[in-house]
Amino acid sequence: MASLRDIQSKINSTKKTKQITKAMQMVSASKLTRAEQNAKAFVPYSEKMQEVVVQIAASGDATHPMLQTRAVKKTGYLVITADRGLAGGYNNNVIREVYRTIQHQHTDADEYTVIAAGRFGRDFFKKNNLPIAKEIIGLPDQPDFSDIKQIASEAVEMFLEEEIDELVLFYNHFNSAISQEVTSQKLLPLTDLSSEKGRSVQSMYEFEPDAEEILKVLLPQYAESLIYGALLDAKASEHAARMTAMRSATDNANERIDDLTLTYNRARQAAITQEISEIVSGAAAQQS
Repeated sequence: MASLRDIQSKINSTKKTKQITKAMQMVSASKLTRAEQNAKAFVPYSEKMQEVVVQIAASGDATHPMLQTRAVKKTGYLVITADRGLAGGYNNNVIREVYRTIQHQHTDADEYTVIAAGRFGRDFFKKNNLPIAKEIIGLPDQPDFSDIKQIASEAVEMFLEEEIDELVLFYNHFNSAISQEVTSQKLLPLTDLSSEKGRSVQSMYEFEPDAEEILKVLLPQYAESLIYGALLDAKASEHAARMTAMRSATDNANERIDDLTLTYNRARQAAITQEISEIVSGAAAQQS
């Protein structure tokens, strides 16, 4: 059995670890509140943007490469992960899903490329020799559109220049503080707009110049906004996952401290009993 000093050392060490995990839990909870607000606040803009794009695209015979499906020779995967760990399965879940998709759908590295947003995903793809076309790390916990503007524009430009024939987005969708779901979304081409055209639109827009000129500017901005919206969603998921993981770590530390304290008390009681027995035995020996 470990000595009392060793057990007490373990208790003190576990208490220090608990202080760290508790602090990280509280910080993540604070960040989650703001990230969730940011994600929800962006939804009305995204919905209105989609409504305008749908109406303009349906108003005439305007065409745009981002609306047209073509033969897929190369797929781009935009993967959003975190820069840090200690977030449970947040990073591993999305990376596993992307890797499984690549393994099932592609037989050659020339058939796909990866756009990595986040250090965790970037490092994984580099370690496994997967082709990386673009990367961005060091995104803030509460990102602005300017933080993602460049890589979002480059991803859209890759599609327009036919470097890739489709762009698929992978990220963790925020359901609640305890539930995050790995989501894949075909970002380009914007085929989902055709399904929206059949819906009645309350607002009517008068616009100039013609629809084709407007879509030339509006569609890239719309695609970039979808990427930004997914990033906000992913950030909320990241903070929620880290908060949950740190809460679990804190709970485990409490259980560990309780177990060690019980072991310490038992060992201390045994030592006291042993000392009493030795004193009684010594006194009896002197009397005989």
